[in-house]
Amino acid sequence: MARHVVVVGASLAGLRAVEALRRRGHEGSITLIGDEAHPPYDRPPLSKQVLCGAWAPERVPFRQKEGYDPLNVDVRTGVRATSLERFDNRVALSEGGPISFDGLVIATGAGPRTLPGASDLSGVFVLRTLDDALALKGALVPGARVVVVGAGFIGLEVASACRSLGLPVTAVELAEVPLSSTLGERMGRAIMSLHADHGVEFCTGVGVQELQGEGCVEAVLLSDGRTLAADVVVLGIGVRPNVGWLEGSGVEVEDGVVCDETCATSRPNVVAAGDVASFYNPRFGIRQRVEHWTNAGEMADAAVRRLLEGPEVEPYAPVPYFWSDQYDVKIQFAGHVQPGDDFLMLDGAPGERKLVAVYGREGRLTGAVTWNRPPKLIALRRAIGQGGLLSDVKEA
Repeated sequence: MARHVVVVGASLAGLRAVEALRRRGHEGSITLIGDEAHPPYDRPPLSKQVLCGAWAPERVPFRQKEGYDPLNVDVRTGVRATSLERFDNRVALSEGGPISFDGLVIATGAGPRTLPGASDLSGVFVLRTLDDALALKGALVPGARVVVVGAGFIGLEVASACRSLGLPVTAVELAEVPLSSTLGERMGRAIMSLHADHGVEFCTGVGVQELQGEGCVEAVLLSDGRTLAADVVVLGIGVRPNVGWLEGSGVEVEDGVVCDETCATSRPNVVAAGDVASFYNPRFGIRQRVEHWTNAGEMADAAVRRLLEGPEVEPYAPVPYFWSDQYDVKIQFAGHVQPGDDFLMLDGAPGERKLVAVYGREGRLTGAVTWNRPPKLIALRRAIGQGGLLSDVKEA
């Protein structure tokens, strides 16, 4: 068993790794390194409750300061890992000397992509951290014209929050149908209709050519020549795994930290979890990187198990799951869907704001999506994990 475990990334995955180490009997020392000034906090409320003002910032931390005492962990916030030595088990830090480890958990997550010139203009925001959310919230003054670039889940959650504040919102999306690559065209159009019903205007099948303004953003020039007036621009165009500090370390990196089915990396005694980890999922026979809350916690536990018990542990083979709250609809999804999968609406309809639908391939259940039907999603996720048939759920 590793004597000193260092967890790099004071994220959900990082905290869950610390908790799993203690729960699974690790009695050695633990150090948790985080580059933000804040201790680990919950990110989903940032684009919902925090942005709308329903939650104060003090509500999002997972634990108050004294809550770390039972874990007996050295929490170092505002400290960044700058490199991992290739031939020694040491991590260099932005403050203080390097820190040695017997076991290392990489949980550095991902950072938001941006657009050229965005950093030169005030009024342009990304939403990844608590500080991002508070900065954006301060800009959402009455009458502010909001343009959301990227109609993925984060972008659409921001659009929902802004509409709840009564602000005009235009969503720009490169794909013809938002979320079609994740949920298929039919569900993508349903979600697009949900937002249109709440007053969001869409520009789809078009990119952004330029952000315009003198010192502060004033407009968004689209690739088709249209110009959208804007006081606030929110970029939701995806993320990049935070792996720059691993260059030259011997840890294989390709769209994240490359892991096997047990969360092990290419270096002994080094595992990875959460948004940063690109792992082989034997359940679906694919390599994937899952950027969702549930996976961060589940994978952190699996990574710790691998670190403490060795290579004979059970493979990590999850059924990915996520949820998104938009207006009065809780959208939930489980599974892994590919283009061409069958789609079947089992119950309800988008107009009713309640539905249950499933996806399948060659007769097998591959995914499920629900609106405001949490118990159904739980049952369907279990069925996917058990290799359920489309015919079974159709008859249920």
